[in-house]
Amino acid sequence: MTETVDFVLAKRYRLLQALGHGAMGTVWRAHDELLERDVAIKEIRFPAELDDADRVVFYRRTLREARAPARVRHKSIIEVYDVVQEHARPWIVMELIEAPTLEQHIKEHGPLRPDEAAGIGRQLVAALAEAHASGVLHRDIKPSNVLLAPGRVVLTDFGLAITNGSSTITKVGTFVGSPAYVAPEVARGEKATPESDLWSLGATLYCAVEGRPPFDHESVMATLSAVLTEDPNPSQRSGELGPIINGLLQRNPRRRLTHARLAERLDRAATPKRSAGQTPGESMVNALSSAGLPSRRSGAHRAKQSRQGDLRPLLFGGLGVLAVGIVIAVIIGLSGGDEPAGPSVADPTGDVGTSVSATTDVLVVKAEGGACKLTIMSGGVGGAAADVQNTTIPDGQLFRSNKVPMDVTVSDGQVCKVTVNGEAKPAAQGEQTYVDIDRG
Repeated sequence: MTETVDFVLAKRYRLLQALGHGAMGTVWRAHDELLERDVAIKEIRFPAELDDADRVVFYRRTLREARAPARVRHKSIIEVYDVVQEHARPWIVMELIEAPTLEQHIKEHGPLRPDEAAGIGRQLVAALAEAHASGVLHRDIKPSNVLLAPGRVVLTDFGLAITNGSSTITKVGTFVGSPAYVAPEVARGEKATPESDLWSLGATLYCAVEGRPPFDHESVMATLSAVLTEDPNPSQRSGELGPIINGLLQRNPRRRLTHARLAERLDRAATPKRSAGQTPGESMVNALSSAGLPSRRSGAHRAKQSRQGDLRPLLFGGLGVLAVGIVIAVIIGLSGGDEPAGPSVADPTGDVGTSVSATTDVLVVKAEGGACKLTIMSGGVGGAAADVQNTTIPDGQLFRSNKVPMDVTVSDGQVCKVTVNGEAKPAAQGEQTYVDIDRG
């Protein structure tokens, strides 16, 4: 039976609030009365269908796997503080992180840009390299187990692989994990390896940019069959991240990208969003520290305004839907434009023969009334861009581009005066997106 609020666990941890419930237990906010700090406690509940022998195996495995990540110290791995045995079941005490998961971010704001996903992936592969070097496997990497906290990306449920619902197999003696993200060799019943985690990371990055897993079927068996026999659904939005994802979703584990090679390629894929002086993959993570700005995405997704609301902490996937306490915001890094306009550019609204309506350029954007932030995804239609370009146009100056086809997002339709093939677009307040621009 699940305990109640104000119950004191191990004469030390006072349960304050249930953050989420699931078939495998409850996540609690608790207060460590010895060290005077709030913590998260995962109460493990035994599946009802287990017999006595399976219950013993489950109990021992839970304790062993809860202790495993405590040996690994990395900023992108949730920190385990304690494992308590009380009332004939284990309780896992860990740091409390009030942040949404990648899964919830995708549901709220739509898929990420390839460079944003690469920045997240770079943090995760560094954590996996550290864990694998210590002999610790995760075995259930998926978007709901990735927290997007201010200043860091954190992998949760490390080594536990205890989930619920139709997408998870939990019977003792079979593999545990989510079929949509599990590696083929694990689906066949073989032992998990570091390469198996890398497959799951690839599937997670695929979902980050596509908004769905690479193998997405209605039933567990259909999904497992697809993992074993089919190629992933074609990627439409992966851009430069596409070859990296393909390098991870190789059925032969020996052909998958290694940790070092993967880190190197993710560095390059994250470069379009990296400001000067930042280390690879930092821009997406650091942007999480600033709340309130909408995320910019490719295609129709970028046209949506990011919603804000009162959210409660979300700690673990597989324990039901938990609310979150913060709003994610992605701050776009700035880089040069196609032809950055200088002070000598004539006023496009004047009568000197350089009006916007008369230009032969496909896209012309003028900043009027303030600086205009601009993002262009070119080289593909509907967000499948081969190139991502970001710039800021100073007040009163122009930006021109002929890289077609392209999607264009401007920070404010009132400040950014957009003309496409000589046709001025209506002014509208807030972020605006123009999709599939080509020559008229």
